[in-house]
Amino acid sequence: MHTRESETRGRAGQHYHVTFAILALAGVSYALLQSLVAPALPELQRALHTSVNSVSWVLTAYLVSASVATPLVGRLGDMYGKERLLVVVLVLLCVATIVSALATSLAVMLAGRVVQGAAGGVFPLAFGIIRDEFPHERVAGAVGVMSALLGVGGGAGVVLAGPIVANLSYHYLFWLPLIALVPATIAVRRFVPESPVRVPGRVNWTGAALMSTGLAAVLIAVSETSQWHWLSGKTLAVLGIGIGLLAAWMRSEARSEHALVDMRMLRVRGVWTTNAVALLLGFGMYASFILLPDFVETPSSAGYGFGSSVTGAGLFLAPSTLAMLVAGAQTGRLEKRFGSKPPLLAGASLTATSYLLLAVARSERWEIYVAAVLLGAGIGLAFAAMVNLIIENVGPAQTGIATGMNTVARTVGGAFGGAAVASILASTVGADRYPSAHGFTVAFAACALALAAGVLVGLAIPPRRPADAFSAHEAGDLAESAHEAGDLPEVAST
Repeated sequence: MHTRESETRGRAGQHYHVTFAILALAGVSYALLQSLVAPALPELQRALHTSVNSVSWVLTAYLVSASVATPLVGRLGDMYGKERLLVVVLVLLCVATIVSALATSLAVMLAGRVVQGAAGGVFPLAFGIIRDEFPHERVAGAVGVMSALLGVGGGAGVVLAGPIVANLSYHYLFWLPLIALVPATIAVRRFVPESPVRVPGRVNWTGAALMSTGLAAVLIAVSETSQWHWLSGKTLAVLGIGIGLLAAWMRSEARSEHALVDMRMLRVRGVWTTNAVALLLGFGMYASFILLPDFVETPSSAGYGFGSSVTGAGLFLAPSTLAMLVAGAQTGRLEKRFGSKPPLLAGASLTATSYLLLAVARSERWEIYVAAVLLGAGIGLAFAAMVNLIIENVGPAQTGIATGMNTVARTVGGAFGGAAVASILASTVGADRYPSAHGFTVAFAACALALAAGVLVGLAIPPRRPADAFSAHEAGDLAESAHEAGDLPEVAST
C-alpha cells in the first residue's frame, strides 16, 4: 500500500503548484459567495420585494445548508474519492449560482442559496486532496494558505459588495464569482488527480439525518434571535429540539457500524480542543463582519462613527483581508519551526487584542485600521494552524470528516457571534435609531473575552509538529492503527 501511495504522491507532487492554484480558485469563489450578499441585504430586500426578516434568510439558509452538508460531503469524499466529490460539489455550486443570479423572487433566491451552502464541502475536500497528494514537506504550508483563503474570501466579499451593487446590480454578486467557478470546475476535473485513499463502508443515514436536523435547529434558533429574542419560548424550544437531536445523533453514531463521525475521533484531545478554539474564533471573525461596518457607517452625529458608505466601510476591512493572506502564507514556515500550536495561540491572541483595542480606542480612523490589521493577521494565523492541528491528529482516512467538523465548529461559532453582537447592539438603539457607543464597547469587549477564552482552551492542545505527523513513519503507524480498529483505508488503483 505504501509503495502505491508513494508513487501517486510522487506524480502529483510534480504538479502540486497547479493543483493548489486550482483548489485556491475554487475555495476563494465559494468564500466570496458566503459573504458578498451580507452588505447587499437592503438592496436585495428592495429588489425582491420582501421584508427585513424574510431577506435575512438569504444568509440563514446558506449558513444552515453549509453546516449540514459540510461534514457529510467530507465523509463521502473519504469514501468515494475527494476529486470526484469536489467536481460534483462545484458543478452544483455553478448551477445554484446561476439560479441565484437569475432570481427575481425570494423563493428562487433561497433555492439557489441552499444549494450554494451545500457546497461547503469544498474546503474539507481540498484539505484532504492536499494531504493525500502533496509532498509531505509541503502539506502544512499549503493547508495554511488554503485555510487563510476561507477568511480572505469572506473579507473580500464584504469589501467588494458595495462597489458591485453601486455600479452594477445585485445579479453581479453571483455572476462575477461564476466567472472563476466555471474554469475552476473544469480544471479540477482535468488536472487534479484522484486521491488514492478510500474508507470502505456505508453512510449511517439515520445519523446523518439526526445531525442535519439538529444542526439546522440550533442554527435557526441562534440566527433568528434578533427577531425571536434569546429567552423567548420559540428560541428555547427550537434550541432544545436541536440539542436533543444532536444528543440522539451522538448515541446513534456510537452504536453504528458505519458511523458518519467516529466518536473516538472527537474524544482525541488534539481534536476537541482545536474544535473548541474554532468555535470561539468563528465567534470573533463573523462578529467583525457586523460590528466594523455598522460602526464606521454610523454618522458622527450619533456621537461616534464616520458616516461611511457601504463601499467606504468595505475599505476599512481591506487591510484585514490583506493581513489574513499574508499571515496565512507565513504559517507553514512558522509551523515547521515551532509546530502548529504556537501560531494558533498567537493568532487567537492577536484577534483578542484587536477587539480589546476597539473596545477602548476607536475614535480615529487609524485606530480602526490598526485593529483591522491585527484582526486579519490573527485570523489568518489561527485559521491556518487550526486545520493543520486537526489533520495532524487524525489519520488520512479521517481527514475529510475531521476538517468538515472543524469547519462546522467555525460556522456555528460565527452564528452565535453574529447573533450575540446583533442582540447587544439592538438592545441599545436610541431615539435616533442607532446603537449607543456603550453598546459597541460591550460588543467589542464580548468578542475580546471570547477570543481570550480561545487562547486558554488552546493551551490544552497537545503540541505536535507537522513534520512528525505527516512523515512516512507516521503514515505507517496510522495505517496500523486503522487496521487494528477495523477501519483500514483502501488505496485506489492508479
